[in-house]
Amino acid sequence: MTSAGRLIATDVSVAFQVPRSAPVEALEGFSLSVERGEVVAIIGPNGCGKSTFLRVAAGLLAPQRGSVTLDDRPIVGPDPRVGLVFQEPRLLPWRSVGENITYPLELAGWPHERRDERLAALLDLVGLSESARARPSQLSGGMRQRAAIARALALEPEVLLLDEPFSALDALTRERFNLELLELWERTGTTIVIVTHSIPEAILLADRVVVMTPRPGRVAAIVPILAPRPRSLELLDGAIVSRAAAEIRAHLEPTGEAA
Repeated sequence: MTSAGRLIATDVSVAFQVPRSAPVEALEGFSLSVERGEVVAIIGPNGCGKSTFLRVAAGLLAPQRGSVTLDDRPIVGPDPRVGLVFQEPRLLPWRSVGENITYPLELAGWPHERRDERLAALLDLVGLSESARARPSQLSGGMRQRAAIARALALEPEVLLLDEPFSALDALTRERFNLELLELWERTGTTIVIVTHSIPEAILLADRVVVMTPRPGRVAAIVPILAPRPRSLELLDGAIVSRAAAEIRAHLEPTGEAA
């Protein structure tokens, strides 16, 4: 297992300027501590700043106030210690799967032989060993998302951020990918923060579920998931899950989004 990182957000506030209108406050005083090797799910109503927080944590967006640190070092720009997977895979269509996955390594100046070695390990990790030469258009949606996850892991980040990565998949495929993500976490030990709108998905994956308020987003509640690991889909039928789901819904109900 890798030495995963401790991610701390302190009093993060983000507002977006809108022409001829008041600024839109996405986050206001958002604070969260994610421990090394922990899996944390973030859930909340549409527009509450979930994705905005991930972009701040990835160094793609600077907050107006507050900070995010990883192992006590501030994140002030794109950081190789942090990998981000978007809702859409965002693969380069003119490059092969292998070339997409190793693109961060090229940018980092890795020599060709070292890139090939890392690519073989990543393809095996995400189950795409037979697809290295394929173009993204030749893959299913699920396979493209696997490639995106492999690309995010290329530089062995301490933290992996996932922004609703499986929302476009059908229910059965999504369940399988949840289990595959758990297996990947068990093999790498990477700290994971995943944004989702699915209460069952959050409970299956996470050690803790962070429930956010409507915009501007703050932490409304943090619900611990006390189910043991390793986990399987049978977990979702247990009493522990029923209690956790009820608590999450109770915090979401005032927003009208207790789905």
